[in-house]
Amino acid sequence: MRSFLLTLLTTALATVISGPLSGANAGLAPLMQNLPGRQTQLLDGHWNYILDIYELGFYNYRMREDPNGFFREAKPRTPSDLIEYDFDKAETLMVPGDWNTQRTDLLNYEGNIWYRRVFDYEPVTGKRVFVYFGAVNYECVVYLNGNKLGSHEGGFSSFNFEVTRFIRKGRNSLIVKVDNRRKVEAVPTNNTDWYNYGGITRSVYVAEVPGTFIRDYFVQLQKGSDTQLNGWVQLDGTGASQKVVLEIPELRLKHTVQTDEKGYALIDCPAKPVLWTPDQPKLYQVLLSCPTDTVADQIGFRRLETSGKKILLNGKEIFFRGICIHEEAPFRSGRAWSPEDAEVLLGWARELGCNFVRLAHYQHNEHMVRAAERLGLMVWSEIPTYWTIQWENPATLQNARNQLSEMIGRDKNRTNIAIWSICNETPPSEPRNRFLKTLADDARALDGTRLVAAAMEKKTVGNNTQTLDDPAADFLDVLSFNEYIGWYDGLPEKCDVSNWVFTQDKPVMITEFGGGALQGMHGDVAERWTEEFQESLYKHSVAMFKRIEGLSGTTPWILMDFRSPRRIHPEYQKGFNRKGLISDQGIKKKAFYVMQEWYQEIKALEDQRNKTKASGRK
Repeated sequence: MRSFLLTLLTTALATVISGPLSGANAGLAPLMQNLPGRQTQLLDGHWNYILDIYELGFYNYRMREDPNGFFREAKPRTPSDLIEYDFDKAETLMVPGDWNTQRTDLLNYEGNIWYRRVFDYEPVTGKRVFVYFGAVNYECVVYLNGNKLGSHEGGFSSFNFEVTRFIRKGRNSLIVKVDNRRKVEAVPTNNTDWYNYGGITRSVYVAEVPGTFIRDYFVQLQKGSDTQLNGWVQLDGTGASQKVVLEIPELRLKHTVQTDEKGYALIDCPAKPVLWTPDQPKLYQVLLSCPTDTVADQIGFRRLETSGKKILLNGKEIFFRGICIHEEAPFRSGRAWSPEDAEVLLGWARELGCNFVRLAHYQHNEHMVRAAERLGLMVWSEIPTYWTIQWENPATLQNARNQLSEMIGRDKNRTNIAIWSICNETPPSEPRNRFLKTLADDARALDGTRLVAAAMEKKTVGNNTQTLDDPAADFLDVLSFNEYIGWYDGLPEKCDVSNWVFTQDKPVMITEFGGGALQGMHGDVAERWTEEFQESLYKHSVAMFKRIEGLSGTTPWILMDFRSPRRIHPEYQKGFNRKGLISDQGIKKKAFYVMQEWYQEIKALEDQRNKTKASGRK
C-alpha cells in the first residue's frame, strides 16, 4: 500500500512540475533542477537597454505584434534608411539588478524596457543548451538571435528556455522585453506593500547539458521515517530509458533504478543519515548519474510533522524562532540578489537568535535559500497571493498555481524549507476558499514532506478575546496569522489584556506583529515612531505570547526597513516601511534586543528540555 501511495504522489509531482500551467508562459522548457551543479556561462554585467513606454518595439501602430520589432536589431543598409532605435549606442543597466535604483529617472517607472546582451559561444558537439533566468519582474518575452523563445509571467521564480537550435558559434544576441506594470488580474495584484522593482533582477546563465540529461530529481526522507529515502528522477532526451545511480558517498549508499520510456523512475532505498537540524545543519554530497550525465548536489535530511499543538523536527518539539525578511538589499536601495546580500541578511537573523526565516511575500533568490540551509535556518517560502486578488478569474488561479509549482520545483530538495505558504492576509469568501484549497492540494501533491500554511488574520471576539476564524485553517497544517495589537489595533498595553482562544488542535504561529520606528528617533514610550515606542510594543507583545497555549513560533515584521510606496509620511517614513528591527543602513533598533533576549531564553529552555530527555533515556 505504501508503495502504491508513493507512486501516486511522485507521479503527480513529476506531472505538475514537468511544465508550466499557464498559457502566459509559452515556450518554456521544464525547469532544470540544481543549476549550480551544471556547466554554465554567466551573462551578468552591463546590458544595453531601450526605454519603450508605448511598446513601439513590440506592437505596430495597429496594436498587433510586429514581426520586425526591436528584437530584429535592424541596421540601416544605406544612409537614407529609417531605423529609430540602436542597441549598440544605447545606455546600459547592470544585470542582475532592478532599473529603479540604477537611474534616478527610472525610480518610479512602471512599463516596458528592452534589454540586450551580446555574448560569444563556442558550441560543443552533442550538447544541448538552455538560457536560464533567476527571475524577471514581472512579465518578459525572450529572443535569441532574432528568434522568439517564449514568454514568462511571474516576477520571482526561475525559468529556462532551450536554445540548442538557435545559438550560434561566435556572436549571439539575447534580447528580453521586460514589463513590470501592475495588473489587477495578476499575482500579486496591483496593490501591495512592497516596491515594484522592475528588471532582470537575478542572474542569467547559458547552461550546457548532454543530449540526454538528468533534468529533475527529488531526494528526501520518507515522511515519518528517519531511515528510508524516497523520491524520483526524471531524464530528458532521446533514449531516456536508462539506469540511474544514486550515490551518497559519506553514507556508503549506492542505489540503482531503471527509468521508464519517459525517463522517469521512483527512488526508494534505506539510509541512516545524520539528520539536519538548526544546531547541526548536516548536508551530504548526493550524486545522480546515468550513462550520459552526472549531477551533484548538497542535500540534508530531516523529518517534519505536527502532533496536536506541537511542531516536531526529527521527532522533537521545536519553537520556530523566526523573523520576516523582504528581498531588499542591505546598505543600499534595491532588490537583494547576491550571495553577499544573503550572508548579511541571514547573519542578522542568526544574531537575533533565529532558527527560522519567513521569506516574504514571494519566492526569494536561490542564494538566500541555500545560504539559510548551510546556516541552519528553516524557511517559510511563499507565493505572492497577496491581499485581494481576482478569486473567480481562472487565469489568476492558473497564474498562482504556476508560481507555486515553480517555487516548489526549484527548492524541493532544500531540506531547510519547512513550510510552503499559499497566501498572505486574504479576506475569506467562498471563491477565495476554493482558490486556496486548490493551492493547498497542489502543494501537497507536489511535496508531501513539508507543512502547508498561510499568513491569515486574527479576529477580535468581544473586547479582549483574540482568535482565528478563517475557513482556510481547516485545510492548513498550522494556525498561522498576522496580528498588530498595539500598532493598528490599540496601544501596546492592549497586549496585557488580550486573551487567545483557538478551537482547533493545531500548532499556532504568529507570522507578523510589531510596529514602526525611525532609527535614531528617541522619546517617550507613548510617542509613536520612536525606538522607545517600538521597544515597549515588543516587550508587551512578548509578555502576551508567553500566555498563548500551543504557540510554536513567531516571525516579527520585519528584519530590516524596506521601500514601499504606501509609506508616505514625509518625516518618519519617506517611502520606507519602518517596522524593521534594523534600519536600511544596518543599524539595530532597541526592539531588536527585546526579541534577541526572548529567543535566547527560549533556546536555553529548549536545550535544557532536550538534555533532560536525553539523560532520562540513558
